[in-house]
Amino acid sequence: MTDRFLMMTDELHRYIVDHSQPLSDVEADLFAETAELGPISMMQISADQGAFLTALTRATGARFAVEVGTFTGYSALRIAAGLVSGGRLLCCDVSEEWRAIAQKYWALAGVDDRIELRLAPAIDTLNSLPMDAAIDFAFIDADKPGYEAYYEALVPRMRPGGVIAVDNTLWGGAVVDPAVDDADTAALRAFNEHALADPRTLTAIVATGDGVTLNVVL
Repeated sequence: MTDRFLMMTDELHRYIVDHSQPLSDVEADLFAETAELGPISMMQISADQGAFLTALTRATGARFAVEVGTFTGYSALRIAAGLVSGGRLLCCDVSEEWRAIAQKYWALAGVDDRIELRLAPAIDTLNSLPMDAAIDFAFIDADKPGYEAYYEALVPRMRPGGVIAVDNTLWGGAVVDPAVDDADTAALRAFNEHALADPRTLTAIVATGDGVTLNVVL
């Protein structure tokens, strides 16, 4: 059945970007400033993934969203843009270094009043939320060994029908390469198996970006 799947090329990816919600001027400037940070800029999600996050947030009618791993703030900006009127986004990160960049662009985009950034270990922030938090949408894009713990903290706090999106779950194809056995790859394989076996959620991996696993809470 693999002959029914498309191989991603630079041209095809450009087409996807060009036919998804475009970057605003503010988002383009954020991309440019993040790129100036050097190799670490690879931590930022792609433009087409940002459009995907906005669409998911809007489709779920999210009023309360949570992000685990914020970096320079592009994914948070796109999630905040999809919230319903009066909605809010709680961002969990540990890096003071990137806070100023993120908050500058949130303000320029006019979404800073919807976003709360807590600088603390994400698992502590998640566990501090009430069990009846009724989270509508969550996005995990942080340290890979922590994925399973973040997922477990989120699932019971989600509303029925809420969605947990998890980034990097194909990891450049390494998840299917038996020669790769580093800690991050092993953690992603374990997370994918864990989510698939969880009777509390419906799980599907979408081959966008580096792979996004969607978990719909039953």
